[in-house]
Amino acid sequence: MATYILLSSLTDEGAETIQENPGRIKEVNKELEAMGVKVMAQYAVLGPYDFVNVVECANNETMARVSAALSSRGTIRIMSMAAIPIDDFIAQFE
Repeated sequence: MATYILLSSLTDEGAETIQENPGRIKEVNKELEAMGVKVMAQYAVLGPYDFVNVVECANNETMARVSAALSSRGTIRIMSMAAIPIDDFIAQFE
């Protein structure tokens, strides 16, 4: 499984949804799992992004499909980044 970092920002509609139903966040996590993505860690953060998620899924194509599906709802904007384990990264120089 590949690891990805998702940086997400709520739209006005998304912020309203969370205000009315904070549990929606965990519901979305279940939807992610149904799409083949496992949430490894999730944080609400301060700054330009509202959430940071560390997830695992099979490949870039799956991650792109999931990011597009979530973004198409209009409640969130997502930046997806592939994450390389540091030992794997260092091994490329040996």
